[in-house]
Amino acid sequence: MWQETDNKLVRHFTFADFTEAFAFMTRVALIAEKMDHHPFWTNVYNKVTIELTTHDAGNTVTEKDRTLAAAIDKI
Repeated sequence: MWQETDNKLVRHFTFADFTEAFAFMTRVALIAEKMDHHPFWTNVYNKVTIELTTHDAGNTVTEKDRTLAAAIDKI
């Protein structure tokens, strides 16, 4: 579930292994590139954390972030 914290939408994902985590990140990257809205994320082995904020709106959560979060949820 996405949490709004410090002007960011944040969600943590856990996968079976690194390959699944990386495949997920690849799918997210394709969507983010198409939307021209790129997340801040980290990956350690099977864990991925994504933070969404709109930099050109003063680092606040905007509809762009909510739209990307919804698209990520569909993966």
